[in-house]
Amino acid sequence: MGAGHDTVAAELARRATAAGHEACVVDVLRLLPYGLGTGLCRGYRTSVRHLPWVYAGLYGAFLREGPGRRPSGVPLARLAGDRLTDLVDRTGADVVVSVFHLAAQLTGHLRARGRLRVPSAVFLLDFAVHRQWLHPGNDRYLCLTDAAAADVRRSLAVPVVTTGPVVAPAFRAPAPGVARWRERFAGRAPGRRPVLLSAGAWGAASRPAATAALLGAAGYLPVVLCGRNDRLRARVSREPMALALDWVDDMPGLLAASYALVDNAAGQTAVQALAAGLPVVGYRPLPGHGAEGVRRMAGLGLSELAMDGPALLTALARLTDGARERTERVTRGHALFRHDPLRHLTDL
Repeated sequence: MGAGHDTVAAELARRATAAGHEACVVDVLRLLPYGLGTGLCRGYRTSVRHLPWVYAGLYGAFLREGPGRRPSGVPLARLAGDRLTDLVDRTGADVVVSVFHLAAQLTGHLRARGRLRVPSAVFLLDFAVHRQWLHPGNDRYLCLTDAAAADVRRSLAVPVVTTGPVVAPAFRAPAPGVARWRERFAGRAPGRRPVLLSAGAWGAASRPAATAALLGAAGYLPVVLCGRNDRLRARVSREPMALALDWVDDMPGLLAASYALVDNAAGQTAVQALAAGLPVVGYRPLPGHGAEGVRRMAGLGLSELAMDGPALLTALARLTDGARERTERVTRGHALFRHDPLRHLTDL
């Protein structure tokens, strides 16, 4: 769902290939029969873009922890079981790694019943752990933070390792494209500090044009990442001070050229910002796991959660170059990247 899971899978595959292994990336939604995966993806995208209260209800019913029995993702996931086991047999895979919660339900189910004969690991790429990530049949969990690892250990008696996030090496190295972005920003709004607003690959955000107007009025250059949402880009483009971008290939350069990231999901863009040394401020988070992830990031001191417009401007004002808060935030973000998860996958 979205590009974050795909990005993590691609980077893990790149690292495995570079280390001399063979990697095969498969979308678990494509393994579901009868077009169910396509329907799920479209339904989720529609809900987060246009009906966030619907997704909030689904999250509360299916994913969030709570008293009493909750619906399980296993009945849906196991519909992909035959196709996954066939794929494992054809490729001769030695380990299966899940980077999406439905896949984790599937591999755990198959391992518990002896149908998956190779180990299964779960790379849990969310800051906030929800219940659909968790299945006791999986052999190992890899987590972003110690707090997430502790959540998994409270629920499952399986080995858990804190590795930190996965990003491409370009986000932790000098960015060749930074000069081009700075030139573009200076040509658009000389003297204004560029603040990124992330809406994810699907362009899902709450009132991004209003946030852009707020930042523009405060003297910033709002740069809105609209993903693949052409309607959002057109709407934001009507704000005179905003720079609306569609899909961006040079994210390392863009992050390195920016002042801060205003984030609403605690997803892969936020993680990439931490790797690049760009401070993150959470604002108007998406419902469900987005809101919980944004709160968890702020609770760990990796970002700040702004509850309203004035709080957002105050948070940004504290992040000036050389300010202690900016330096400390960047240091904590860099410290999150502890180990290469690959070493905890190849020894299973």
